[in-house]
Amino acid sequence: MKRKRGLAESDTVPRSKPKEYSEDPSGTRRKNVASIEDINPDIGMMDNRLLADYVAQRTKRFGEDLSLVELEDMHIPERAIVDTSGWNRERQTTNLPDFLTRFAQFDARSTDLSLAPMQPGSPHTLVLTGAALRAAELSRVLRKFQKKDATVAKLFAKHIKLQDATAFVKKTRINIGVGTPSRIIDLIAEGALRLETLERVVIDCSFLDRKKRNIFDMKETQQPLMQLLNKDSFKLRYTTTESPIKLIFY
Repeated sequence: MKRKRGLAESDTVPRSKPKEYSEDPSGTRRKNVASIEDINPDIGMMDNRLLADYVAQRTKRFGEDLSLVELEDMHIPERAIVDTSGWNRERQTTNLPDFLTRFAQFDARSTDLSLAPMQPGSPHTLVLTGAALRAAELSRVLRKFQKKDATVAKLFAKHIKLQDATAFVKKTRINIGVGTPSRIIDLIAEGALRLETLERVVIDCSFLDRKKRNIFDMKETQQPLMQLLNKDSFKLRYTTTESPIKLIFY
């Protein structure tokens, strides 16, 4: 729309904001996630070495009571991290399936994302995020990989009792589990979530909440995340060549 001659800059009609909601063919209103997401682009520019340093800095920041030896013991080796700095698209929620399709197959032994191990409660992929609502958003877009015998499972505490979650996980073939570190720690402790077939852990760290914080910026999310990533069942497989676990930062 052309501006009328003689109008001051302050008199111009402001550009309309992207619609926060849209309607599908059935008339149902849905949030346009991409139009309201806030993303930290710096994460996507870091290679595996820089990401390892970034994680170490955040661990030191919130680990003021830890000794140098303890901090070093919590260090995530850079060889455990997949270098995704070559991804040239925004790390919006809607782009996560394509991102995983590109980076999840890091060797010939990697399991197809749409297939689930035969053992119930044994995902090949875990997606970790800082809040239940965010986990619900991610699980919706990852349903692309859900099949009849391969469930994309929601693994978070909001509105789901641990007892119910445990029973569900123990009887369900899961290919991808999406949840918060605290709930996943609880499910492992209950013996519901098994890690023998785990190949990759995806960390949702580009996404920023309303206060411009990601999962590493808050003590209440960073500490459970590091507690989970430093479990022996994870750490011992970061550098092995047999059944390794890879970390993928989104």
